[in-house]
Amino acid sequence: MELGRRERKKQQTRQAISDVATGLFLERGFDAVTVADVARAADVAVQTVFNHFPAKEDLFFDEVGWWTGPARAIREAPADADPVDVLETQYLQEIRERLAVGHLATWKQFVRTIEGSPALLARRRLTAEELERSLTEALDERSPDHLRNRLTAALYAAAQKVLEERLMTLLPDDASPEELDEAQRELEAAVTQVFAVLRRGLG
Repeated sequence: MELGRRERKKQQTRQAISDVATGLFLERGFDAVTVADVARAADVAVQTVFNHFPAKEDLFFDEVGWWTGPARAIREAPADADPVDVLETQYLQEIRERLAVGHLATWKQFVRTIEGSPALLARRRLTAEELERSLTEALDERSPDHLRNRLTAALYAAAQKVLEERLMTLLPDDASPEELDEAQRELEAAVTQVFAVLRRGLG
């Protein structure tokens, strides 16, 4: 029971630091905020921040579902499931979860913050490469056709990029709840279209 309380306290501290950091980054820009600024605003020591987040970029890219979720979904799917169907379902689930917790409301600001920082752009490229690598490995565990698996992972990463760009055009600045709902409906229609193309291409 004592260990449980300690773990809960650690998670609460980590989440509080992450929330403070996100607010500062979106308000001022990533490069204008230091780890010391985050620590001060969160009322913790700088070392405490680093205990939870090894690098400043980790404070920004704290949500890992975008790049770890696809491989996990493939590994958890039934052996006879179509990989493209699994990836489409996982992507839709991620979108719905982000809308439910309010993350889509700040999506445009999040992307603009990335685009304004060379450090975040570099980390995003590395993250995209990690997504493709981990997804390829998960697909390889199901099928020996490595070339096809590698292509599937690369096409999924491209599809994700196209859909994120689509979301940027669908979301108004300071979107109302009604506008968020409409953007979600249109994005889900785009997901269906993009994955249909992906499915036909892999035939």
